[in-house]
Amino acid sequence: MARDRSLDIAVTGISARFPGSKDLDAWWAALTSGTVLTTRYDRAALLAAGVPAALADDPDYVPVRGHLDGADRFDNTLFRVSAREAQLMDPQHRLMLEAAWAALEDAGAGRSGEGPRTGVYASSSGSGYLRSLVAGRTLDPATLDQVIHGTEPDFMASRIAYKLGLTGPAMAVQTACSSSLVGVHLAVQALVAGDCDQAVVVAAGLGFPQAGHLCMPGGIQSAAGSCRPFDARADGVVAGSGVVCVVLRRLADALDDGPSPYGIILGTAINNDGAAKAGYHAPSVAGQEAVIRSALGAADVGGESIGYLEAHATGTRVGDPIEWSAASAALKGMGAGPGQVAVGALKANIGHLDAAAGLAALVKALLVVRDGIVPPVAGFTRLNPLLETGESPLRVPEELAAWTGPLPRRAGVSAFGIGGTNAHVIIEQPPTHHTALSPLAPFALDLWEGTPAREGTPAHHNAGIALDRFLDEPSGLDRQEEEPAQLVLVSAADREALDRAARRLAGHLTARAPELADVSFTLATGRAELPERLAVTGRTAAEVALALSDGAARGRRPTDGPAPVVFLFPGQGSQRPGMAVPFARSLPGFPSALAACLDCFTPELAERVERALLDPAFPADDLRETELAQPSLFALEHAAATALMALGVRPASLIGHSLGEITAACLAGVFTLPDAARFVAVRGSAMQGCPAGAMIALGCPEAQGMKLAAEAGVDLELAAVNSADSCVLGGTVAAVERFELALGDKVFHRRLRTSHAFHTRLVQPAVPELAMELTDIRLRRPVLPYAANSTGRVIPAGVVVSPETFIEQARHTVRYAEAMASTALSLPGAVAIEIGPGTTLSALAANLVTVPLSPGRASTRPADEVLNALGRLWTLGQPVDPRALCGVGQRVHLPTYPFAGPRWVAPEAAAQDLALSVVESPSWDEVPADRATDAPAVLAGLWAELLGQSDLTAESDFFQLGGDSLLITSLARKVNQELGIRVPIRSMLAGRTLGRQTTIVLDLLAEPVAAAGP
Repeated sequence: MARDRSLDIAVTGISARFPGSKDLDAWWAALTSGTVLTTRYDRAALLAAGVPAALADDPDYVPVRGHLDGADRFDNTLFRVSAREAQLMDPQHRLMLEAAWAALEDAGAGRSGEGPRTGVYASSSGSGYLRSLVAGRTLDPATLDQVIHGTEPDFMASRIAYKLGLTGPAMAVQTACSSSLVGVHLAVQALVAGDCDQAVVVAAGLGFPQAGHLCMPGGIQSAAGSCRPFDARADGVVAGSGVVCVVLRRLADALDDGPSPYGIILGTAINNDGAAKAGYHAPSVAGQEAVIRSALGAADVGGESIGYLEAHATGTRVGDPIEWSAASAALKGMGAGPGQVAVGALKANIGHLDAAAGLAALVKALLVVRDGIVPPVAGFTRLNPLLETGESPLRVPEELAAWTGPLPRRAGVSAFGIGGTNAHVIIEQPPTHHTALSPLAPFALDLWEGTPAREGTPAHHNAGIALDRFLDEPSGLDRQEEEPAQLVLVSAADREALDRAARRLAGHLTARAPELADVSFTLATGRAELPERLAVTGRTAAEVALALSDGAARGRRPTDGPAPVVFLFPGQGSQRPGMAVPFARSLPGFPSALAACLDCFTPELAERVERALLDPAFPADDLRETELAQPSLFALEHAAATALMALGVRPASLIGHSLGEITAACLAGVFTLPDAARFVAVRGSAMQGCPAGAMIALGCPEAQGMKLAAEAGVDLELAAVNSADSCVLGGTVAAVERFELALGDKVFHRRLRTSHAFHTRLVQPAVPELAMELTDIRLRRPVLPYAANSTGRVIPAGVVVSPETFIEQARHTVRYAEAMASTALSLPGAVAIEIGPGTTLSALAANLVTVPLSPGRASTRPADEVLNALGRLWTLGQPVDPRALCGVGQRVHLPTYPFAGPRWVAPEAAAQDLALSVVESPSWDEVPADRATDAPAVLAGLWAELLGQSDLTAESDFFQLGGDSLLITSLARKVNQELGIRVPIRSMLAGRTLGRQTTIVLDLLAEPVAAAGP
């Protein structure tokens, strides 16, 4: 009968930093080769770390440890932690923050404050860092309070929950060496009980400083400096340093929307030996046997189903025989056969990670059952003769071997703490098939074995309004777009980290070649959106990997919020058949927005516009006709702008060129959509009936253009002024042709794709019909500013708009250059988005950052470029929702954040003879003696002391540098002490910047009576 899996728990994310390994893959490779990863320090390294010379020279001192490189590094800016706070935090707390962040990313759940309700269960070893900080007795009470919050275990879990926006239970779990595996048990219980829907279990074991140990007679530490569990030469344990984090979810939830689990937790148990042992520090056979039996019972499996045991395995003379006896009795008593269970002993490789040892053992066991490979016990020579072999189910593997135990692959993991708190976990190999499960429905074992892998990937977003009708037989560039491109978004806290993240992702894509839709989906839905950003598109993993290495669009989210946005709408002449296809394929929401526009035309016109927009084979000459070109452009622009706003991009102003002004006015609220569509249709039809004409663009100022026309003896009018050095003239076809001949190569010139000379007297016959149509349309006050073509001025929101505006707009010169200049002046630093076919207006927006939404005519992959433009907006910090851009897929494991922060060691904890890379806080001896009257210097010194930040300007923001209300209180108190004034805390909170706070202090000093307190 199949097990009921409704209570099973999946391990969905892992992050770990272990001795001697750059990453988890390298660590696993070292374990499978039986490599010992501990470090033997030389005397110079010990002294540099702060070990006293007398201790380093003691003949009983063993200079060996599982050393963790970069343990003092911390990406404080990512977590909004000030430099000084980073100095005062225990490195274990810092490492756990980074590990929790990375594990949640690995689980596809890295978006802060979103997703499942997540609990935190954190464990650490005793804080040698705290002892170093207080040893000198130089900390003032306020700093000591900050040190306590940054080093004591009470605050580990809650800090992680706060910094990562996690709202489930947050608690410290401290049971010595078994702490983190007890944390796993508590997290499993919370998930089963519904206290949370996801759990982060994180632990760190890090001595400060990292060094060896003094071997004491009768102690548990190795005199030889080698941990040899279950070996005849075993003489004790060696310490190690590391940090480990796992993310847990209920199996049904994980299989529904998570990445492939690393493995499944079937059952857990904890207990305590009580008084049934020789002493407080001694282990108990009975307690260990009982906890293993309880875990098997909770898992509802027998001992006959277990093929591997990752033992606590300290390599001590007393501990190993007791553990061997207890595990043998428990497994044999519950059905395991002789020699059935291979034993693992991680401490032989990396040393004892103390509070993190249980989690480290769990991660190793998960990799064993995942890959079906059993590593050898490192350094093993022959079995300890004190171990009972006989009919024991246990055996020590001496070389790498494939799994030979029962199927599915199951393992046990043990962790036993000093004081007798024991923990055991039963795990199973991950499923090979991703299927959504009902939490109440048992399912058969074939889910785990022999089930084919997932086939295909979900379709990309936006099927298109009517693409199937027009693109059943795609031709030319459209054939290249049958497989949709994917948008890949990467972000980091700084440019260097972004470079590292891009390289790591590129390497992963090259090596693993995952489904690109899954990569895009995972990054969009499971990662935080950080300031430094890049975006690339591609159809294959290899294509994206190449783009990540060269050519990625990069940008930075402004610290004070997204830049204002200006929408640009081109006019007639930019149209081309099939111009809506790239939008329909790549812009979410466009098909439905376009359908809403088409519904506002007559059925006959709607059918023609739809074909012109979505059929690349539509006759270009037909689309050149004004009566079709204008409604087609309007529908495209309005639909694209509507879809873009639905994604979160809201314009601060709108500028339309000629016809584009109607689109702008409609989106500004002057016209309703039905009224604007009707007016555009009438406008196009009326202008179609005007005499034929032509238009020519010139690469010169308007005065020179008119002079050239006069010199050529042709009667042309100024139709548009597009920039300071470009204009458009219009007139009869014959006049324009004569002008072209006369121009030769005097200036750049180009005929426009129009059938009429717009904005000249040749369209005067259309004016009465436009005026008549406007009498039936009620114009509203705009809710957004937009530019008027006829004057070049911006019409502010809330003013009355006269119908004559749109009559003059059709007949008179388009003053686009003036409209752009006035907009740039009122919105400095704005991002201009050209919404329509082509890039003409983007080229004219010299003073703004421009993002053309649609590519030029030469593009071979136009849909990709629309997606690229959306990604570019995201890199610039525009509030584009990545989840809408990146379609659907399955969450997968991808490289996590590339932490490489600066080194942080508080001066109070640093060795005197070691030149450490730390941010030094200035001492008060360095502050000018007359600081009582030199308030700016005093305040800057206080900022530097509290924040650990010396590179300060008047614009520096206290809170952006990691300050908080508690530090503001300390700042106000210190100002009071140094300058003899009472500074209102509310004023300092509101001041924020160094400059404004300095002004507050100077104003108070100028008052004849000291200010009142808060």
